[in-house]
Amino acid sequence: MTTTAQPREPEMGDLRMEEEIDRDDRKRNWLDEFEEFEAYDVSRDIIQKFAAIGLRFFDLSLGRQIFVGEGSEQKIAEFDLVLENRDAILGVEVEVKPSKEHVRSLVRRLEIFRLNKDKRGDKRKIYGAIAGATISRSVKAYALKTGFYVIVQTEDKDTIKIDIPKDFVPKSW
Repeated sequence: MTTTAQPREPEMGDLRMEEEIDRDDRKRNWLDEFEEFEAYDVSRDIIQKFAAIGLRFFDLSLGRQIFVGEGSEQKIAEFDLVLENRDAILGVEVEVKPSKEHVRSLVRRLEIFRLNKDKRGDKRKIYGAIAGATISRSVKAYALKTGFYVIVQTEDKDTIKIDIPKDFVPKSW
């Protein structure tokens, strides 16, 4: 004789846990949407800001994925913004408040991007940039030391600026 499990009534703790999961999902979705908005907001001015420091980009992509390899060996790199011209490509990570882990993650994604371009015979230099609404001094210093451009909101929060020292030398991949 087989017995089937009877469905049980949800208990108060179960309902509370479901509410917390729903709240966490809504918060994650809101943050994802906010970061997409931030990427769009940054994209409005970024081409002009880089032109002002001598880097003229002509193409801009939002939310771009790069693939290298196949099957279980496939690697994926995602960028919030990608700017391109005939000589260079710039992969930009946009976060509300970037961390050092965001910087390290961007390095790994730029390495994948380089592999992708090498596979296609594209020898353009690839650069990285971290953009954020607020960036701590330590994260900014780490990003600059890594060779990334740092993009921040202006004090009036109306536009962005590229916040690099005069002697800054970007790293290329």
